[in-house]
Amino acid sequence: MKNGFKTAVLLATLGALVMAVGAALGGSSGLILGFVMALALTGFSYWKSDTLAIRSARAQEVTEQQLPEYYAIMRELTQRAELPMPRLYVSAEQQPNAFATGRNPSHAAVCVTEGLLRTLSWEEIRGVLAHELAHVRNRDILIGSVAAVVATVITFAARMAMWGAMFGGGGRDDREGGNPLAGIAMIIFAPIAAGLIQMAISRSREYEADRTAARLIGDGEPLARALEKLHGYSVRIPSHVEPAQASNYIVNPLAGRTRNFTNLFTTHPPAEERVARLRSGEWREAF
Repeated sequence: MKNGFKTAVLLATLGALVMAVGAALGGSSGLILGFVMALALTGFSYWKSDTLAIRSARAQEVTEQQLPEYYAIMRELTQRAELPMPRLYVSAEQQPNAFATGRNPSHAAVCVTEGLLRTLSWEEIRGVLAHELAHVRNRDILIGSVAAVVATVITFAARMAMWGAMFGGGGRDDREGGNPLAGIAMIIFAPIAAGLIQMAISRSREYEADRTAARLIGDGEPLARALEKLHGYSVRIPSHVEPAQASNYIVNPLAGRTRNFTNLFTTHPPAEERVARLRSGEWREAF
């Protein structure tokens, strides 16, 4: 309940920020255009999320004959969660990692890397797969797409205002006697705020997927051990994942090539905090 409420608050804050940008910049037609463009682009990404993610990972669908353990675990988890069986893929990536994608449970796909299959025990892999199935169950692809639409609209509106101020002889503040500094501040800081909120939503959904996974299998320890290992390897072993797809993975696949100044600037929560929450038993709390 706590993470779900937090996500709702963050989405509402993004919506309020859109209205604030519109009110401050006065570009209602530009804001509408930005919304339509963002909706179209993000809608396409959402509808084709499975295809885009699988192609980015250069993954191949596997059969039950090839990986019977993979299928057995996922079949057991889907029956527990009362969800359809997703398509199962393996990526040739050597970094241990995994992701889930798809616009809804009936069009879902789960992918693990060769590095993960080689590094983790099947009990730990079960924890990872429970986490990925939790993303499907919680409709996190949809939530992330909504956040992306709103954040893109804000960024688009701010950039339109910037270009308008540079080449259009000033904006609404100049014409109506408003405070130009407030408009400039909005242009600069609104996209940053939108990005931070979008990242916070992503981190909140990761925590919620951890909690849902632990509840699904009745134990947080397998996923906790897996996260400890995956985080260490993600720093040491490079990944060829495209940055746009990095947020889909259970741990940040680009951790080894990026260094964030603060946890606010990442789509994934600190691995240590995730492990601590799983081992504290907070996932047993009632919704």
